[in-house]
Amino acid sequence: MRIRRRALAIAMVVLSGDAMAAPAESDYAQLLGLFREWRAFQPPPSTNGVPDYTPRAMDEQRRGLAAFQARLAAIDTSGWPVSQRVDWDLVRAEMNGLDFDHRVLRPWARDPAFYRVIHPSESDIPSLVEGPLLAGSIYLWRYTPPLSATDLAELSARLRAIPALLEQAKGNLVEDVRDLWLLGIRVKKDESEALDAFEKQAAPHHPGLAADVRGARAAVDAFGKWLEAELPRKRGRAGVGVENYDWYLRNVHLVPYTWRDEVALFERELARARSQLALLRHRNAGLPELEVAGSAELHEQRSNAAVTELVRFLKERAVMGVPDYVDPALRARLSRFVPPDRPRDFFTQVDLREPLLMRCHGIHWFDLARMAREPHASPIRRGSLLYNIWDGRAEGLATAMEELMLGAGLLEGRPRAEELVFVLVANRAARGLAGLKVHAGELTVEQALRFAADNTPYGWLIPDGETNWGEQQLYLQQPGYGTSYLTGKAQIERLLGERAGGLRERFSLRAFFDEFFASGMIPVSLIRWEMTGDETELKRLR
Repeated sequence: MRIRRRALAIAMVVLSGDAMAAPAESDYAQLLGLFREWRAFQPPPSTNGVPDYTPRAMDEQRRGLAAFQARLAAIDTSGWPVSQRVDWDLVRAEMNGLDFDHRVLRPWARDPAFYRVIHPSESDIPSLVEGPLLAGSIYLWRYTPPLSATDLAELSARLRAIPALLEQAKGNLVEDVRDLWLLGIRVKKDESEALDAFEKQAAPHHPGLAADVRGARAAVDAFGKWLEAELPRKRGRAGVGVENYDWYLRNVHLVPYTWRDEVALFERELARARSQLALLRHRNAGLPELEVAGSAELHEQRSNAAVTELVRFLKERAVMGVPDYVDPALRARLSRFVPPDRPRDFFTQVDLREPLLMRCHGIHWFDLARMAREPHASPIRRGSLLYNIWDGRAEGLATAMEELMLGAGLLEGRPRAEELVFVLVANRAARGLAGLKVHAGELTVEQALRFAADNTPYGWLIPDGETNWGEQQLYLQQPGYGTSYLTGKAQIERLLGERAGGLRERFSLRAFFDEFFASGMIPVSLIRWEMTGDETELKRLR
């Protein structure tokens, strides 16, 4: 609360017109100090483990944010090296993210899925979750019974806070957004199933904890029933609109595209993927189709072999530096076999045919291992940036790796596997276009689900499946995330082409990636600035 009171005091000075009299801050150490204060300020206050998202608390946070933005603007970065100026832009982008939350998204007041308190599985991205991060969330994958005394006490306390948090949420959720309400109902069902499974896991070891899990599940179920009862009264659309979408891309995710640019890019990528797939199918006519792994044993064998092959390829072809921790990081996150009597959604269909492509996308785990083993020197870049500001870098590279490795020769001798690269591009283009149309008010979520499924080859994206619903929910909650897969890929391809064209015969793919990774998990526009020294793009974004 001391930080909050100080922020409010500074805000009073700013709003009174005295800001211009304040001395300019020019030392990089001032930026680091401000960053630490900002990160302590950004989460809401909490009482007995229950975060406060009430209108009064959010109004206080909004007023305090203005003071932090004024202090950041007062820092004079002239004369700083590019790396430190990049850090300043990252702090500015995070503050803009909270500003957008208060002005536009207001997830605590309009999005029931924001109150997702249970996350059963680990994510492959830098943040704990994709999309907005609810303070007080429980990451069940961190707790495997039997638990230590410390973990047991911590988890029990967090579970016991859930009923009060969800009761508060009923009073906070005052806005009319039907699409988000529908998504919230599905989220509560998922959470209930996860808690039911965890209770069975915990009961033999911790009967008291199992009782706390049952109490939390009862609260989750009651909240879900409340959402269902309120749904018939909901009519409003969920998209942020084109103008707000453009502001968010430019000022938070630092993406040099507009909504219209992204629509054009995604329509082009969908057309390109379809045509390339048709050409490859014509070329490969008469070749046997890819064999679907028929057992868990065969799938595991193929997946492990894919890790071995990918790591060897990266090393032998000098694609990038491959530290010793990469192989185990990839091997520890192999996808599970889905038997034929269960629904096989899009990525399962790809992985059961050619696991090498999903191992390329698994560079996510390479990134996470690097962040843990070789943390960035800058405290601002060392952890995960807020508001998924890293999405174009993380998702863009993971997506780009599939087609980049095709170009580098990884799939030589696998003509049918090459087809899957463009199946993946088509799916991401279809999903991204659907999300763009929802934000513009052209489609409802239900229509977007159908659009994405209809435009994915072979009918592999289940219209009412978890992948489709989960992706469209994420794209609504986090504008720009649904397009980051291909916009980030486009930015990375552009940067690679610029470096290759500029260096010509001196260009080295390994040197490119080593330099690229050295910038950390930040927007590609900032990586480009560090690698090329060209600030033009950033000046336009500012």
